[in-house]
Amino acid sequence: MKHKHMIGYVLAATLCAGPALAEELTGTLKNVKETGAITIGFRDSSIPFSYLDDSQKPIGYAMDICYKIVDAVKKELKLDKLEVKLNPVTSATRIPLMANGTVDLECGSTTNNAERQKQVWFTNTHFLTASRFVSKKSSKINSIDDLKGKSVVSTSGSTNIKQLTEANAARNLGVNIIPTKDHGEAFLMVETDRAVAFVMDDILLASFVAGSKEPDAYVISKEAFSKPEPYGIMLRKDDPAFKKMVDGATAALYQSAEGQKLYDKWFMQKIPPKGLNLNSPISAELKNEFAKPSDSPDPESYKAM
Repeated sequence: MKHKHMIGYVLAATLCAGPALAEELTGTLKNVKETGAITIGFRDSSIPFSYLDDSQKPIGYAMDICYKIVDAVKKELKLDKLEVKLNPVTSATRIPLMANGTVDLECGSTTNNAERQKQVWFTNTHFLTASRFVSKKSSKINSIDDLKGKSVVSTSGSTNIKQLTEANAARNLGVNIIPTKDHGEAFLMVETDRAVAFVMDDILLASFVAGSKEPDAYVISKEAFSKPEPYGIMLRKDDPAFKKMVDGATAALYQSAEGQKLYDKWFMQKIPPKGLNLNSPISAELKNEFAKPSDSPDPESYKAM
């Protein structure tokens, strides 16, 4: 009799295991499963990472990576279909909108640093950049010290405006720092001579120069405000199950031949809508990062081997 009871218990436990597994989902994965939707935060002018094409649809290198993550989420949760909602973010709103649950993935050009990791998490690094400035060649500004007493623009809420502010104080430059709401507005200030320079990530500056009316009129500084900085797709903090899944999906992409192909598509070929070619070959540091994916916020950890 005892034996029969045991079989009954085992059978009951087995039958209960199915629903119990579903209940174990937490955080973002639980929310996505329940709603059948995932929300991506995108930028409107972070070429070639996340920007609007001619039909106002967000496209770019980071967007492509995010769609790979979405595929992995769909597979993980065994969903037949998964609705992707798109929500615009700016440098200033991206972290608050991630923290308050409005967006699940932020697909742009966001620097992963130790300070931000107190508020949000990042997946494996997909790009390395440094903070520099663009100016008109006619301005003859060759170094950070040459910005002394001039009007310089940068985007609100970015690491770049913080670095500019710090350099301004440390070097006693007396720079008039002008914050703008987005990168497009900042470059326009230089284009129309309302500022002599725009401080931003070098790859974003290269995209604005390539897309300008006179690409040859501009020069990007050799001197940088920072060491190589890692970009990562941003996700909510304290959600280990979702992070593990996203890290697995991005590592698989970067370590495959598809990772290099995706890089070349956005940095070595003509990209829509204007057919710009940024002509920026993959760096030795990023190649190394793709081979051994990491979410480290420390620039020192990205030295080429």
